[in-house]
Parts: sequence; C-alpha cells; structure tokens
Amino acid sequence: MKLGYFLSSEEHGPRDLVRNARLAGDHGFEALWISDHYHPWNDEQGQSPFVWGTIGALSEAVTVPITTAVTCPTVRIHPAVIAQAAATAAVQCEGRFVLGVGSGEALNEHVLGDRWPSADVRLEMLEEAIGLIRTLHQGDEVTHHGKHYTVENARIYTIPERPVPIYVSAFGPKAVRLAAKSGDGYICVGPSGDLVKQYRDEGGRGPAQSGLKVCWAPSEEDAVATAHRLWPNDGLPGELAQVLPTPRHFEQASQLVTPDMIRDAMPCGPDPQQYAEKVKEFADAGFDEVYVQQIGPDQEGFFEFWAKEVVPLLEV
Repeated sequence: MKLGYFLSSEEHGPRDLVRNARLAGDHGFEALWISDHYHPWNDEQGQSPFVWGTIGALSEAVTVPITTAVTCPTVRIHPAVIAQAAATAAVQCEGRFVLGVGSGEALNEHVLGDRWPSADVRLEMLEEAIGLIRTLHQGDEVTHHGKHYTVENARIYTIPERPVPIYVSAFGPKAVRLAAKSGDGYICVGPSGDLVKQYRDEGGRGPAQSGLKVCWAPSEEDAVATAHRLWPNDGLPGELAQVLPTPRHFEQASQLVTPDMIRDAMPCGPDPQQYAEKVKEFADAGFDEVYVQQIGPDQEGFFEFWAKEVVPLLEV
C-alpha cells in the first residue's frame, strides 16, 4: 500500500505547505493530498490559501504525485474553470497530478450566495461536471448546454500529454456508485471496507485512496489537547459537515465533541504501535493508498517520529 501525506490547507499557509511537502518527501512519503477549501472548518485552524497557487509552487518543490482532496467543481467555481486549472496543474507536475472531486460542503460553496442543493442534485451536478471536464481536456472547442452548466466556444490550449485522472470522493452508496461509474479512482476518509467493496462491486477499477488524521506529540495528553483544539469537527456525525455554512457553526456544533471522543477517533501521542495498527486497518479494508495528516504545528517532530518509529513497524 502506498503511503502519502495530507497537506492541510486549513491549518497551514502556502509557504508552510510547500515546506511540509518537502519534509514529507524527505521522510519517505510517496505522494501528497492537498485540501481545497475557501474556509477552514473553524477559526482555530486559521488558514485557507487558494489551492491552485499552492500546487504551482509544489510542482517546483517536489516530484511526487499530488491529488486534490477534494475539489468541488460544481458551485463556487464553474467546471470549465476547474478543467483549465487541472490541465495546467498536470502540465506543471509533468503528469503527476490527480484531480480529486466531490460534491462539496456548504462551508465553501455557498460564499457567492448560490442555493445549496440537496445531496441528490449535487451528485447530478458532479456527474455533469466530470463529463464536461473530460470533454474540455481533449483540447477541442466545446459548446455544452446541459441541465446545470453552459459552455460556449471554450477550448483549453494548455493540456497535458495524457488525460488528467479524476478520482471521485464518496461516503455513501449513491456517491460510491457515481465514483465507480465516472471516476478513475475512489477517495474516502477512514478505513471503510464496505465502501471499498461497493466501489469494486459497482465496477470501479482505479485506486482507492483514504485519509488518516493523527496527532504526534511527546505525551498523549498534549496530542489529544492539540487535536481537540484544532479538529473537534472531525467528531461530528452524519451530514453536518456538508450542510453547516460557516466556521462559527462548526465551532458551535463541535462543543459536543469531547477530548475522549478525539482520543478514540485517531492515533494520538508517542506510541508508534497505534499508528501502525491504524494503517493496517486501511490495508485490510482494501485501500491502495492512505494519506496521513499530522495535526498541529510540530511537523518536524512528527516526520522524525514516523520515519524512525512507525515505518519499521509497517508491512505495507
């Protein structure tokens, strides 16, 4: 299984993201995820740079594959514009770029005042957007009058030698079906073997990626406190992450999340065995790639810990 590193655009500015990417490569991580947000989940996280500018800098700093995890190509930015951005990123990265897409969250997509559609409509929009992006990536002039999007006389001139792979994020059965039908790969969060199985059963043959949040610190208590301060939203259930519109609302909802809930949800602290066991869960669930996100400012300490203490325990 391939191990990658998750660059959190919610926690780090663009220059720090590039630095963290270099550190990840220096410590053996084979690929990168990078989040694409307009807002962080809460004000404590404190950042949210424009992902396409950061990817341009990453293309000159690292030589490992980069995947957006994930871009919503349906509301805040028109899919024709995402198609151009992804094509340019693929050229900059010399083909080592994957466009990860999903149906998005109100947190990021409502900022222009657009109505936030229902989940079924968002999936319908995503499917049309993926088809439009693929058509534009062929390099021909495109006119499209679809149910959700209109494009007239659009042509992308700067395109990579090979089509940009498109991986689809999915957390429920309907979305997984779309990922298998329309995607070149599948993106998830957490070690959900049932979703991977459905993706395969529905005909999905591309790589299955997932993400793992962790918080290394010299003591477990310090790690739990850091993770609870920065990412309590990770403990919110159901569809709240898709429908809450502002960081303030996430902060209000996250008051229900306790430190013990965070302790149970992710590896925290200095014990390398719990990190290795969690990675094994992803491998056992059938994922081909897992992307690890270190929560908090001590990135250097985490990378040293991972390389020296966790990697020797892994058989992936």
